[in-house]
Amino acid sequence: MKQSYTFAALAALAFSVPLTADAARNGFRTEPINATDFEVIPRGDMRTEGYWCAAADFARRTLGLGWTDRIYVLRGYGPSVTTGRRTAVQFSIKQPQTVDVQPSSFVSFGFQPGNSESVQGANARCNYRPFFND
Repeated sequence: MKQSYTFAALAALAFSVPLTADAARNGFRTEPINATDFEVIPRGDMRTEGYWCAAADFARRTLGLGWTDRIYVLRGYGPSVTTGRRTAVQFSIKQPQTVDVQPSSFVSFGFQPGNSESVQGANARCNYRPFFND
């Protein structure tokens, strides 16, 4: 009987915790700009993989995208419009109309507007491990 109460208490706690945009993984914060656009703000680690990982997490958990849906770079490094932080990258779930859209390669240097990845591909970057530790 005691186990039933413990399970019930844990289940109630799990369902009472709201899912917020701030729940991004690997030290990145994700904030919505509007219904289709959002930005990823680093808290320390600024590896490219972390931005894509946080974007995939937000797309799946908050926006409800499927694994094969695409995430597009709307704007590369620049100031955050939602928090005022100095560095953020903006993403969109809609293909930008003004640029030639090219899928990103696994190795990426920076963010070019129009680059895209599937949610699954971006999520795979969550498992990035550097060859050399600093």
